[in-house]
Amino acid sequence: MNPLSRRNEILEMLRSSHEPVSASLLAEKFNVSRQIIVGDVAILRAEGQPVMATPRGYILEADVRGNFGYVGTVAVRHRLNRLQEELYIIVDYGGTAIDVTIEHPLYGELTGPLNVSSRYEVDMFVEKVKADDSQPLSTLTDGIHTHRIGCKNQETFENISAMLKKAGLAL
Repeated sequence: MNPLSRRNEILEMLRSSHEPVSASLLAEKFNVSRQIIVGDVAILRAEGQPVMATPRGYILEADVRGNFGYVGTVAVRHRLNRLQEELYIIVDYGGTAIDVTIEHPLYGELTGPLNVSSRYEVDMFVEKVKADDSQPLSTLTDGIHTHRIGCKNQETFENISAMLKKAGLAL
C-alpha cells in the first residue's frame, strides 16, 4: 500500500471509530512501524486534518467537542500527588477532561489532549505518567493549569467546579 492510501485509510478508521485508535494498532493493521504511523499523522495534521493524539490513541478533534452539551474551563492548582484526585472528581461528577492547558513563560499557551471520562481512563493516564517517568504540563507552572471539561449541561460543569473548589484544587 502506498503512503497516500494508508493515510486515507487512517482517516477513515478515525472517522468510523468512537474510541481512540492507538498508533500500535494502526501499525499492526498496515504492517508498518509505529514510527511510520506517527509520521503519517504528522503529515495529515500538516494537511489540515484535525487529528489529535490522546493518551489512549488518535481521535478526530470534532469527536471530542461534538459529544457534549456544554464545555467549560476551570483553573486549578495542585502537585502531582493530587492528579488522580482531580481527574476522579471530574469524571465522577459526569465530566470529561478534554485537555489541559498551561501558560508557559517562553512558548505561551501549551495544550495537551486528555479525553479522559472514566476512572479506568484516569488510572491508565496516571499509570502512564508513572511508567514513563513523565511529568504533566502543570509541573512547568508550579501546578497551575486549566482544563476544558465536557459535560451534558452547564449545571453539571458548575457542580464539578464546586467539587474541585471544595477539595482545594480549583483557583
